[in-house]
Amino acid sequence: MHHAADITTNTIPGHQIALRRIAGRAGKPALVFLHEGLGCIGMWRDFPDALCAATGCPGLVYDRPGHGGSSAVTGPRGPAFFEVEAGGVLPALLAACGIDDAILVGHSDGGTIALLHAARYPVRAMVLEAAHVFVEGVCLDGVDAARRAWRETDFPQRLARHHGGNTEAMFFAWADMWAADWFRDWNIETELPGVTCPVLAIQGAADEYGTPAQLDAIARGVTGPVETVLVPDSGHSPHIQARDAVLARMAGFIAALPA
Repeated sequence: MHHAADITTNTIPGHQIALRRIAGRAGKPALVFLHEGLGCIGMWRDFPDALCAATGCPGLVYDRPGHGGSSAVTGPRGPAFFEVEAGGVLPALLAACGIDDAILVGHSDGGTIALLHAARYPVRAMVLEAAHVFVEGVCLDGVDAARRAWRETDFPQRLARHHGGNTEAMFFAWADMWAADWFRDWNIETELPGVTCPVLAIQGAADEYGTPAQLDAIARGVTGPVETVLVPDSGHSPHIQARDAVLARMAGFIAALPA
């Protein structure tokens, strides 16, 4: 496992971003890891290290603003939240880190942000896990369950180990956005034809936050080559719940990309 000493910060307009760099071979594209809705660097555990080791690629793992060790964000999220992350924060961070050849590895909300970014900016390829392109009832149920866990269990304390002083603002920004009336109609399927890079899209068959309709919409929508994988006996985090199979599939996809 990595230690806090590995985490540095980089300044982009408006934010201090906590990040971790993973060494790799020269000339290889960088794997850029985009975490889930309540995620951060530490919640990936050592999966980024394992995928970088398996592929020889360097890596960048970062905390979005308001998450983990990045600068605080207060106030509710508006309809432009994903667009700002995809078209503002991520391009600024890649530029600040000197990364111009990237493979995006996005989990859940991070997968959504990866899709929106790749629709507008050149990326080598994309690995998606549990990405959303529209809102489903099952996802709203999952958010309700998370709110219940916040009220009734040690979930706030467990999140606080990763997010510190950002924890409460981050949780409610996420939960309130998904519960907002305006968010019911959120849908990015019209953006997907702009995605021309190769895509590997993975989802757990028992994902608490989405159905295989998300995989179908991604496969239907993107313009470039796409592979979809439904992982049996796995929920929202196949890279943890079915680690060996998911690691092998992701590494194989990356190894097979055209030079």
